[in-house]
Amino acid sequence: MPLSPVPVFEATSEIPADASVIVVLKAGQQKLGQRAAALDAAANGALTRACASPRFSGGSGECLDILAPASLSARRVIVLGLGEAAAVNALSAMRAGGALAALLEKEQEADAVIVFDTIEGSAVQPAELLARLALGMRLRRYRFDLRRRRQGAEAEAAWRIRFVGVSGQDLAPHMTRIDAIAEGVELTRTLVNLPANHLHPDSFAEHLGPLREAGVEIEVLEEAELKRLGMNALLAVGSSSIHPPRVIALRYRGPGSADTPLAFVGKGICFDSGGLCAKNGPQMFDMKGDMAGAATVAGLMLSLARQGGPVHAVGVLGIAENLPSGKAFKSGDIITTLSGQTVEVFDTDCEGRLLLADCLHYAATRFEPAAIVDLATLTYSVTRGLGKIFAGLFSNDDTIAAGLMAAGETVGERFWRMPLDRAYDEELQSPFADLRHHAKDLEAGDAPYAAAFLRHFTEDRPWVHLDIAGQEFTEADQPFCRQGATGYGVQLLEEWVTRTK
Repeated sequence: MPLSPVPVFEATSEIPADASVIVVLKAGQQKLGQRAAALDAAANGALTRACASPRFSGGSGECLDILAPASLSARRVIVLGLGEAAAVNALSAMRAGGALAALLEKEQEADAVIVFDTIEGSAVQPAELLARLALGMRLRRYRFDLRRRRQGAEAEAAWRIRFVGVSGQDLAPHMTRIDAIAEGVELTRTLVNLPANHLHPDSFAEHLGPLREAGVEIEVLEEAELKRLGMNALLAVGSSSIHPPRVIALRYRGPGSADTPLAFVGKGICFDSGGLCAKNGPQMFDMKGDMAGAATVAGLMLSLARQGGPVHAVGVLGIAENLPSGKAFKSGDIITTLSGQTVEVFDTDCEGRLLLADCLHYAATRFEPAAIVDLATLTYSVTRGLGKIFAGLFSNDDTIAAGLMAAGETVGERFWRMPLDRAYDEELQSPFADLRHHAKDLEAGDAPYAAAFLRHFTEDRPWVHLDIAGQEFTEADQPFCRQGATGYGVQLLEEWVTRTK
């Protein structure tokens, strides 16, 4: 449901005569390259003089907007900083692309030619750098606005972005991947942005049409099937809503992929009021986004399928609403989960771990995956410990944990590894059930206890729990993301799968 049309990116051998905006890429204080120097000569040294300004250092995302001299046919020339050459990487290119997109949009420019010269000292291949720059532009271009759609706003002009300095043959495979990533992130953002009266357990699967078109198998387990299976924890969480809970199973198996899949499990609470342990009003406002984990898994599956690579992946989405009513589950209830383990409920606002308990066990036993990664806006205590810089990562496998953290550094979705120690189980003991689903110490940091609880439902498979609470929205525009849903986690997981497939 994004409003802005997808930009068109293409390669060309030289600067076209009809170029209205010419963008020159510059790494730090390096001299202009051959193509940029020729353009500068045609502009009577205007670029060199402008770059000499003490206000411009060539840092990633810095834009120097120059009114083109009469000797050029273009209206303006923009010098776009990429950062110091040795530090230029995929992330800095994305940041630069986002900054460029913001400037073009502000100036209502829809056509630009980007001139690239080899960057001495950079390890990034030109085609990869330009593709990542294109990704930053596309992600910054994404916009969600139901009001404008209702008012029938006129469609915005599609951007045409042409690259000079790389062949179309070299660029094409990188753009195939970048387009797939962008589609996944955009789907995730749209799902998270949708209000709860538009996206709920009855309608969630209807929004997954792009996955079906991409070749992802979609299976929806309705309430009756969940009861037959014994997914009582998930059913309890969704017991108060007029929209019964579901589990949505996604499967993509690319040509030449392994028999054993990777499994991704997402928490999909379409609205979380806290249940009988109700949140206050301000705390509820962003709870339409408590399904960001499920949205991220959906976006990842779309990204993988669009690329068509040798990947075997399954997704398990637990979809429900946590609301109060006479049918609501209560503090002190004892629930028999799908695994057969009984759980004593402490706080109905800690519903996510109950939902994930059944979904993790379902993924582990039905698909027998090589590894499981779950994502959830699970405990906002993780933000009190890490702020907004890092999300929390818990794992029983050092290799997978290290791989995910490295992938996160590459794409700018950063995680900090948190402790997963058996000592946390002591606070989860119950005199009446196998487990208590929340620590007895109300003042204790909750995130490690939640992870310790989830570990009991993974069947000891290699497993990573990503607590992305606080990362699902941004309150202000970011380099390649507007205010609203971020799509956090799609790029991280796509990067990790790409490295490990």
